[in-house]
Amino acid sequence: MKDPRITKLANVLINYSTALKPGEKILIEAIDIPSEMTCELVRAARQAGGEPIVTLKSQAVHRALLMNSSEAQMNLIAEVEALRMSKVDAYIGLRGSHNIAETSDVPEAAHKLYQNTIWQRVHQEIRVPKTRWVVLRWPHPAMAQQANRSTESFEDFYFDVCTMDYARMSTAMQPLAARMNKTDKVHIVGSGTDLKMSIKDIPAVPCDGKLNIPDGEVFTAPVRDSVNGTLQYNARTIYQGVVHDQVRFEFANGKIVKATSTNSEHLNKVLDSDEGGRYIGEFAIGFNPFVTEPMLDILFDEKIAGSFHFTPGQAYEEANNGNKSAIHWDIVCLQDPAHGGGEIWFDGELIRKDGLFVVDDLKGLNPENLKG
Repeated sequence: MKDPRITKLANVLINYSTALKPGEKILIEAIDIPSEMTCELVRAARQAGGEPIVTLKSQAVHRALLMNSSEAQMNLIAEVEALRMSKVDAYIGLRGSHNIAETSDVPEAAHKLYQNTIWQRVHQEIRVPKTRWVVLRWPHPAMAQQANRSTESFEDFYFDVCTMDYARMSTAMQPLAARMNKTDKVHIVGSGTDLKMSIKDIPAVPCDGKLNIPDGEVFTAPVRDSVNGTLQYNARTIYQGVVHDQVRFEFANGKIVKATSTNSEHLNKVLDSDEGGRYIGEFAIGFNPFVTEPMLDILFDEKIAGSFHFTPGQAYEEANNGNKSAIHWDIVCLQDPAHGGGEIWFDGELIRKDGLFVVDDLKGLNPENLKG
């Protein structure tokens, strides 16, 4: 018997997230995804009048390609995938993983080659600016292990958060986007954190299930050279298959001048990928009421209610501070009482304390109001 939650999720992705219209072409890229889900997306796309094409991929095969990569090979793959991406109006990237550390032993040079060819030319230059797109994970047992949950309970959590009322959240987040668009100075304080920056004239972008599932953030970027102070992250993070904990940055005039973690050597190697790797490309505030604990998956962790993330690397075109980089590493800091608390101030006004919004126009984003 087909799980009705799969049908519901497929309808959210096709009819809300990508808002597929009759005659539009959509690329469904399924990486280690059960065929039942992929088939349901195809059916939903056709019911909406769309023209779906499907690419099936595997993380193990991806590792093999990287481990045996050459510049000519990566350029050929980029050329083929860029042509395909350029032919569609919408994109769904549904990504599963049986082993989150699958690419942890891939050489740094191979990761960088992939980022500078396929990721840059297909995703950053075509998919992100030129299609309606949404990306999400799939709740394999490996993902449940990350979250320290049973497979069954994690699946229940997954479908709750991925099929919530995103239209309601969309309305509630507009006042936060409006405030961020009017803000100049931001001051963030917390355990080990005292960070100041400007976000003046950098657009604030509300994320309400149209790009990521799960969703629930408003992002912008700091004025590139305005960041000063220290930031102590308290959520584990994974990049290129390598796990880091207790990441700490010190900033001077926008640049990360000191970076430490439980794997400082790898951390600094990534930040030194290029000149923009030590500058911040995104600042975002998270508020999804169903996501309350980090689980080492950034699409979930960056949406945690009461969190913010501060991202070394490439800025998004929608909130562009001019920073260019081959990396974009979202790292999360939680500010609820269980994780040490903290405060966010906009132009001298306290807007969030210990993970809860304290000004009237933003209280609709607090968990008790979004869950309804």
